[in-house]
Amino acid sequence: MCGIIGYVGPKKVDSILLEGLERLEYRGYDSAGISLFDAETGEFETIRAVGNLAKLREAVGSEERPAHFGIGHTRWATHGRPAEHNAHPFRSSDSKVTVVLNGIIENYIELREELTAAGYEFQSETDAEVVPFLVEQAYNGDMIAAVKAAHTRLEGHFAIVVMHTDHPDTMVGVRRQCPLVIGVGDGETYIASAIAAFLKWTKTVQMIEDDEIVVVTPAGARFLSLENGELTREAMQIDWDEDAAEKGGYETFTLKEINEQPDALENTLGERMRRGAPADLSETGLTNEDAKKFRHVVILGCGTSYHAGLVGRYMMEGWTGLHAEVDLASEWRHRDFPLGEDTLVIGVTQSGETADTLAAMEKAKVCGAHVLALTNVLGSQATRIAHGTLYTRAGLEIGVASTKAHVAQVMAFSVLAMWLAEQRESMDAVEHDLVRDELQRIPDLMRVMLESEPWHAAIREVAERFSEKPFFMFLGRHTGLPVALEAALKLKELSYIPSDAYAAGEMKHGPIALLDTDTPTVVIATDSHVYDKTISNIQEVRARGAAVIAVATEGNEDIRQHADHVLYVPRTRNELMPLVGIVPLQLLAYHIATLRGLNVDQPRNLAKTVTVE
Repeated sequence: MCGIIGYVGPKKVDSILLEGLERLEYRGYDSAGISLFDAETGEFETIRAVGNLAKLREAVGSEERPAHFGIGHTRWATHGRPAEHNAHPFRSSDSKVTVVLNGIIENYIELREELTAAGYEFQSETDAEVVPFLVEQAYNGDMIAAVKAAHTRLEGHFAIVVMHTDHPDTMVGVRRQCPLVIGVGDGETYIASAIAAFLKWTKTVQMIEDDEIVVVTPAGARFLSLENGELTREAMQIDWDEDAAEKGGYETFTLKEINEQPDALENTLGERMRRGAPADLSETGLTNEDAKKFRHVVILGCGTSYHAGLVGRYMMEGWTGLHAEVDLASEWRHRDFPLGEDTLVIGVTQSGETADTLAAMEKAKVCGAHVLALTNVLGSQATRIAHGTLYTRAGLEIGVASTKAHVAQVMAFSVLAMWLAEQRESMDAVEHDLVRDELQRIPDLMRVMLESEPWHAAIREVAERFSEKPFFMFLGRHTGLPVALEAALKLKELSYIPSDAYAAGEMKHGPIALLDTDTPTVVIATDSHVYDKTISNIQEVRARGAAVIAVATEGNEDIRQHADHVLYVPRTRNELMPLVGIVPLQLLAYHIATLRGLNVDQPRNLAKTVTVE
């Protein structure tokens, strides 16, 4: 979704806003803008531009402005096409109020009609422009009261930051199911939709809760309830390195994050899975009694998180003996079903702010289930809804197409399933030790892959051979199916090539009609109990003239007589294969996209965090 940054303090604000927006550009890049308070004129200077941030930098120019207070925004269009008149920030009719907004105002049509009848003239096609007019309408010298009055009129999911010329060193923010966070500095304060925006200047943060007012000044942030009561918010230290927001010598953030995956796995394992010690998930609040009372597991997610959940299902069922189901949060939230305290519902969301997943978690909680958030972001909305949280510890992920966050989610599922198996005594000691040792080896196995030039060369060869093909098919069985689904999604996201992924056993039920000599088909054919059946599917593909690209287990020479190209991955247990199996296909999608001259960090029409439905 869109990105917000605001600053009040002694520094020149224009460069801070532009640098902060650069770190938020993954959230939206249809247009961008900043508003700066000019102390000489007593007015806001607003500069907006269509396109990525480079266009805004051109519009701002090289001359540094003397302003010390301001807000900025980078937009991903939901209401109103990408155009300068639809870009944020928006101003009130008297130009005293300037506003940036992330999210959706669901009742904006009604408010727009009301404000138009009251004489306000709209310049944009967006829902956001109602906000500065509502603040202007309610303002009588008290900025906090005006923002509060405007907030009470709004329906939807949003994060808003407001400035007023009468109070130039003050920003007022409010959020509802969209991210907004405070950065605390020395005589300066930041407000943003993600920590990355101000990570260069401070690692001290305060979280803002839903439907509360935050008043930001150089001295710090005050938190107020809607009834004006003072609230206390603990300041937390974030341990992300500033370099986490930079490319670290790689051509793109996406390539950097693919290569950071071994570290993400090690960090997610951490002290939770030490050799010779029980799994430790005390952070989640789950107890031995909880583990024993559960009879069902429901895993909910969207996109990549859904695919991670599909892998988690095999671990849950195979290791814990629990019945597990996986569903798209956007669909599950609209179903009617019985739930109770014997059901563990796991909401999987990298950002912790995915709107459909949050709504599904809320519903599960109301129905009486025990809700666990599996997320990467400290203090996110998912952590507030859930009874407990399991953090993935993937670190900051900038690339819109998720890579390291995905494998960290799969690793987190393995830790959770192992802990449940221990509590429920559903896995014998020998098997338990084998799985634990295998988990510890996975990061190093992945490093060996990523450090092998011949391995990379094989992937690049396939990319060069097929980069201009109009359609790809992906097939997999058992744990290979989630890998096929995730790989097809990565190819769509990065290269814009249409692709479908199917359970290989379903191929003859329709998808085989899509195959011809121009259809490269990627088959997950790693060693497992379904290997022979997968080989049969490969033969069916080749009989239709399609080229086969197999992902196979290292050391399997038999696969070469069945496939045109083979991409090898290390030998692992079948349940853990998706951790390594997805990596060559992430890189295949990456190389195809770069060969086609595309921006892999910022795929068209996509945003990193989907905070609206």
